[in-house]
Amino acid sequence: MSEMLKIKLTIANRVYPLTISPEQEASLRASAKKIEATIHQLEKNYAVRDKQDVLAMCSLQYAAQLEKHKSQEASAPSKSEEKMQELIDLIDLHMAAY
Repeated sequence: MSEMLKIKLTIANRVYPLTISPEQEASLRASAKKIEATIHQLEKNYAVRDKQDVLAMCSLQYAAQLEKHKSQEASAPSKSEEKMQELIDLIDLHMAAY
C-alpha cells in the first residue's frame, strides 16, 4: 500500500489540509489551480459581493461543463464499441464468404 501524503491546497483564500494518495496529488493541485483561475476571472469580469458568490458561480460552471460532457459521451459511441462493431462486420463478411 502506498503511503499517504499530507498537502495543503488554497482555494478562495482558505487553506484546506488534505491527506491523499500520491496518485491524486497532481490532479488535485491542477484542479485547485483551475478553480483559482476561474475565481480570478469571475472577480475580474463581474461585480461580486463576496467569495461565496464567486464559488457558487465557479461550481455552476464546472457542473454545467460536466453535464455537457456526460451528454456528449452518452450520445457518441465509445472507441471500444466502434472497434467491436468493426470486428462484428469482419466476422459477418467472413461468414458470408462461406
